[in-house]
Amino acid sequence: MNHPLPGTDAAPEVRLTSFSHGGGCGCKIAPGVLSEILRSSGTGAIPKELLVGIETADDAAVYQLNDEQALIATTDFFMPIVDDPFEFGRIAATNAISDVYAMGGRPIMALALVAMPVNQLPLEVIGRVVEGGQAVCRAAGIPIAGGHTIDSVEPIYGLVVMGLVHPSRILRNRDARAGDVLVLGKPLGVGVLSAALKKGQLDAAGYARLIDTTTRLNTPGMALAEREDVHALTDVTGFGIAGHTLELARGAGLRAVLDWRHLPLLPGVAALAEQGNVTGASRRNWEGYGSEVQLDPGLPAIAQALLTDPQTSGGLLASCAPEAVDSVLRIFREQGFGEAAVVGHMASGEPGLTVAA
Repeated sequence: MNHPLPGTDAAPEVRLTSFSHGGGCGCKIAPGVLSEILRSSGTGAIPKELLVGIETADDAAVYQLNDEQALIATTDFFMPIVDDPFEFGRIAATNAISDVYAMGGRPIMALALVAMPVNQLPLEVIGRVVEGGQAVCRAAGIPIAGGHTIDSVEPIYGLVVMGLVHPSRILRNRDARAGDVLVLGKPLGVGVLSAALKKGQLDAAGYARLIDTTTRLNTPGMALAEREDVHALTDVTGFGIAGHTLELARGAGLRAVLDWRHLPLLPGVAALAEQGNVTGASRRNWEGYGSEVQLDPGLPAIAQALLTDPQTSGGLLASCAPEAVDSVLRIFREQGFGEAAVVGHMASGEPGLTVAA
């Protein structure tokens, strides 16, 4: 059955989400399964020019070209999170480009990855997906210089993205320091909103918030890389705020602490989660890394679901010196991220995550 888009009376001609078993970054392989896959894969010879590889599950690979430039290379693609093909393209492209910003780099070029059920989707729908990706790349100031297309059972779209960064300005996810403060650039709850959308329980305002947050380019990453007092950076995507904060903790060999009271949520998300709008990916995330997370017994019942909520095209998470907090927040807010907030800190201790009530 076709469902009308939020705020409209007419049903869309094609529901992209009906073709896929998952959507957005909720499609990611569960963290526990991914760890097993990577554990059995050999790394081979590693050239000295490869500055960042798979060792700490960082956001992109980085290869040094010369004393002044390092190449950032990343790819990201997924199945539809929304039915509007243009918005699906925008969301997927924004999400893919984010990994370059999360390394502190400047994107320079993209390649499109397009897999579509060509006998089931009208060509104009596929074209609108590609147009959405192109619109975001124009906003980022980069060309789509090529790509690859295949006939697929499920619609999949994304990008290979390349960027540049000075070798001394790379922001890895492993370089957080004890005493650092954690700043999050975007509010949480994308997975909850997408779950509500699938159930027909998301109103027009909620849908607008979903589109706005998932299509906002994480451009502050470039400015954060210019600061010596910003030590580590990542973006919060499919493994949720808990999973990606854990990656910071593991990489640095520190204990991360998140303050539940200060975690920003998109409007309406808490109520929707309490009504049962939670993704299957949230449960799989907890199964994958929950043993490394200590939850304060005073947390609300929905806390675990929101901490593990998969964020499609989520915000940057920066680890910075305490004296840099005001400047970091200013960078976010000057670039349109008014919800940016201090959400925790890094401490000495057994690597893992504590969530305080």
